[in-house]
Amino acid sequence: MTLPPRVTERAYARLSEIGAAKQGKALRIAVEGGGCSGFQYAITLDDPAEDDLVLEGAGEKVVVDSVSLPFLQNATIDFSKELIGAKFVIENPNATSSCGCGTSFSI
Repeated sequence: MTLPPRVTERAYARLSEIGAAKQGKALRIAVEGGGCSGFQYAITLDDPAEDDLVLEGAGEKVVVDSVSLPFLQNATIDFSKELIGAKFVIENPNATSSCGCGTSFSI
């Protein structure tokens, strides 16, 4: 069964901290060709588009375009804070391998 990506409370809380909704922006998660493993994630603040899947929580929005959506089925979008830095991360069960930095993957 294919499900849309899930966004954690931590990710929505971080979007709220940076004031994304107040700026009229959403967190865009896209999959692009490239990177050392074949595909890479592009994570930006952007304006929602008409054909986007919109995920909402805590007054914030995360959007995924229709081309990227099949690559992100059943994925989890989270926010991670570690000693080496803080970033949005994607746990993607569709990825068969990924690079060491976690921004590139293959299917």
